[in-house]
Amino acid sequence: MILQVREKAGKIYPARATIVSGSIMIVFLYLGETILAFLGIDVNSFAVAGALVLFFIALEMTLGIRLFKEDTSAPGLSEDPKVYSIVPLAFPVIAGSGTITTVLSLRAAFTRPEILVAILMNLAVVVTVLLLTNRIERMLGRVGLIVLRKAFGVILLAISVKLFAGNITYLFPN
Repeated sequence: MILQVREKAGKIYPARATIVSGSIMIVFLYLGETILAFLGIDVNSFAVAGALVLFFIALEMTLGIRLFKEDTSAPGLSEDPKVYSIVPLAFPVIAGSGTITTVLSLRAAFTRPEILVAILMNLAVVVTVLLLTNRIERMLGRVGLIVLRKAFGVILLAISVKLFAGNITYLFPN
């Protein structure tokens, strides 16, 4: 996904993507349940919706098909490469529904400070990968990138199925 974004935009902005995605995660860590309640959505419904989005992204990755198309109807969206660092890179790729659901779900087992530390550690990895994208691409080569994309597609598919299965039962109790 990162390489696709860079190909379309010409350049990605790692700091911008990291700050925006980190902000989204931290906002949902502290206000996520309130935001969802305001919208009339429970965490389990959000998790099921996120699982479906992840499922389709995983299908794109593993099958090499294109299901999602970018909305470039907004004025100036297609002309500004900085926008691509936010949509779709920061949201929904880095801090999408799966990440937000995970942050909300972790609140049942961990304290907010522990989750905040995990988010910050995750963001350090994210910014490092974004900064090293060119090197990683050269090192892996075209075939390596295809293999990696397919492998991570299958992993993402498994994560989406687990997220779906773990939350669908709450929506349809006996």
